[in-house]
Amino acid sequence: MRPTVHDIAAAAGVSLATVDRVLNLRPGVRSATREKVEQAIERIGYIRDVAAANLAKSRVYPFTFILPSGDNSFMRGLETEIRAAMRRSAVERTAISLVTVPPFDVEALERALDDARATRPAGLAVVAVDSPIVAAAVGRLHRDGIPAITLVSDLSVSTRDHFAGIDNSAAGRTAGSLMGRFLGTRPGPVVVLAGSMLVRDHRDRLAGFRAVLEADFPGRTILPVLEGHDDPAEAERLVTGAFVGHPDIAGIYSLGAGNRGLIAALKMRRTEAPVCVIAHELTAHTRSALKDGLIDAVLNQDAGHEVRSAIRVLKAKADGQAVLSAQERIRIDIFLKDNLPFDDAAPAPEGDDI
Repeated sequence: MRPTVHDIAAAAGVSLATVDRVLNLRPGVRSATREKVEQAIERIGYIRDVAAANLAKSRVYPFTFILPSGDNSFMRGLETEIRAAMRRSAVERTAISLVTVPPFDVEALERALDDARATRPAGLAVVAVDSPIVAAAVGRLHRDGIPAITLVSDLSVSTRDHFAGIDNSAAGRTAGSLMGRFLGTRPGPVVVLAGSMLVRDHRDRLAGFRAVLEADFPGRTILPVLEGHDDPAEAERLVTGAFVGHPDIAGIYSLGAGNRGLIAALKMRRTEAPVCVIAHELTAHTRSALKDGLIDAVLNQDAGHEVRSAIRVLKAKADGQAVLSAQERIRIDIFLKDNLPFDDAAPAPEGDDI
């Protein structure tokens, strides 16, 4: 059963009226009390009933989501979640448009942002390429009073209103800690397979990964980053070439997509010395590789939570309301072969885990 406002009041030790004032951002609550209520919301995992709140309004919210095209499994999973939100439009009073652009194409993304701005949506969510051109396009949305949030990958400098995604620096640090512990004293360098250094989430993960290995596991060499552009064939070619040039590779950190190519390269060398492999996103491919022992750990983010969070934040911004940060924090899950969900699909919990 989902937590209720009664549970919040009990956990915070306040009245229902106080909880109501905090949830509806009304005055008359001391800052210390407001903080107690927000901490209780985070602790018990309260999720506001969006449908009930919207039934009390007559407004329909036109939102635009912009995603990269291609066969990136995680992005296609994100698209599936957006289309599920489209099917809930009648209940949630949204009118969602979905636009796809070629991955890592700055000019195409700029055009898509400007085209969307011309339609005057109530808000926009975009998987960003970290470029001044994209940041400027987001700035034009801000100038026109259109709330814009980045989804999955953020911008370094921009006027975006919110970021819906995991802490990618923390994800990289987690991967570095796992890699260092799994390898122990086993000699050999580590390879990093990225999609592109044009996107901030990949840069942040790499920085976190490097920082932990250098601080906690000194002496471990990290080879130059391989950029596979989330293309399985390119990723397979790059990883295979890395093994040829460095047959003593001890570990691989795949911090983007292209995992099908990585898995194909690993299958070709099953008879060689084992390699510690850490990847991102639990898809059908990475799940199977976990079961087969080709991948040791997968760091996962809940695409469904990110889409639902984006919609909640865009509604709050469109209404001039504050965002409940505790509700919108996206969790990093760590999967090993020993704790995989029973369902063969990537995990999609009913509620938004905080």
